[in-house]
Amino acid sequence: MINNNINQVLHQMRGIEALAKNQQTSIKPGEQKDQTSFAELMTKAIDQVNQSQAHAAKLGQALEMGDPNVDIAQVMVAMQKSRVSFQALTEVRNKLLTAYQDVMNMPV
Repeated sequence: MINNNINQVLHQMRGIEALAKNQQTSIKPGEQKDQTSFAELMTKAIDQVNQSQAHAAKLGQALEMGDPNVDIAQVMVAMQKSRVSFQALTEVRNKLLTAYQDVMNMPV
């Protein structure tokens, strides 16, 4: 069950990567396309991380309350998913700040 969930997360990550690559290469010179801004992408990513954390918290609370439909493995997988997604978002933020600082420190 855990391997299946890990495979699902990897599949989602690969899908996002393919989508990002497709958006970069699908625009031809002279052609305009409705593009999603970086701010919108970051907002969506933050919302997804928030939903993941809320889902994990809800499952944890259900387990604590004794819900027979929720098992410990399900809760642990949800918590790990939310932890990994939060760490990934934090790394993206750190890289963005580093890039911003590099640009700001460039001589004019």
